Amino acid sequence: MIGNLFPLAKSVLHALDPETAHQLTIKGLSLLPVSAPPKDDGRLAVDCFGRHFPNPVGLAAGLDKQCEVPDQLLSLGFGFVELGGVVPKPQPGNPRPRLFRLTRDEAIINRFGLNSEGLDAARQRLLQRRGRPGIVGVNIGANKDSADRVGDYALCIEQLCGLVDFLTINVSSPNTPGLRDLQGEAFLDDLLGRCIEARDKADQGRARTIILLKIAPDISLETLDAIVATALKRGIDGLTVSNTTVARPESLKEKTLAAETGGLSGKPLFVPSTKILAETFLRVERKIPLIGVGGVDSAEAAWAKIRAGANLVQLYSAMVYKGPGLVNDIKSGLLRILEREGTTLAKAVGRDAAAIAQGRF
Repeated sequence: MIGNLFPLAKSVLHALDPETAHQLTIKGLSLLPVSAPPKDDGRLAVDCFGRHFPNPVGLAAGLDKQCEVPDQLLSLGFGFVELGGVVPKPQPGNPRPRLFRLTRDEAIINRFGLNSEGLDAARQRLLQRRGRPGIVGVNIGANKDSADRVGDYALCIEQLCGLVDFLTINVSSPNTPGLRDLQGEAFLDDLLGRCIEARDKADQGRARTIILLKIAPDISLETLDAIVATALKRGIDGLTVSNTTVARPESLKEKTLAAETGGLSGKPLFVPSTKILAETFLRVERKIPLIGVGGVDSAEAAWAKIRAGANLVQLYSAMVYKGPGLVNDIKSGLLRILEREGTTLAKAVGRDAAAIAQGRF
């Protein structure tokens, strides 16, 4: 039903300032009754991280920043949803305008700067949904003015363990000054060590919370080598590849908007994020699962992520242009691809990683 209404809603929402449209979208979702998601074909199920995902299509962080509508989002057909980013103390983020639609490129630039109502507000909302079905996670970050950014991540983990299935350590947002510096080997080793320690302490006596690390696409292969080695050494459960990019491809049509600072997402991110995903898969050697995100706007794009090494995929920006019906379109398309190729999702994971890493999709 929501998908059928999107063409009308899109004309209204796209006539508004992008951030206002975003806020109205969350408000509209909050008014919907919570209903069970549609039952998925068993061929789409994915078992990883010790969880059973009904399908591999997840929502990336950034849509439900304040953890307000996870169950309504699950009802759209997602196999899992990621909320946030959440930081310990409330912070307003960067000044508006800070969200831009590059319509002809089917892309988004954002420089929100982790605007958050804070950890306490997010925790209270998640407490209220405790016990409900569906796989839900939270993307966590550090306050802009924090004197102890590593401590910020550890605090978020301590407070959110037991309320969600997974927590994603975000050290790759380009919109918080200095945050990407935490991807450096020494910083990352300390950060991941403290985060795993916080998780293990908080989870005593209950199911283990999955800890993921989200990395940037704008890194050298040498940096990727160090990130993967450190993540494996510290026992991170998986990697999410990738965050938005600060690069501006020459192919962008919206030249004026492309000059805005911030992270670029959507269709132009597909190739660089999928190549770095494939490079990551070759380095982790199937020791941990990967989540592929960046430019997923069709079943074929999701399939490419899987062939590059993703066990699961995430999307967000494409829904701005194609609406919530995209989720079910991708799932239906994946089933057609599986039938066409006579294979399974599990067998396809990483099968073309070496070629995709070289740009041969």
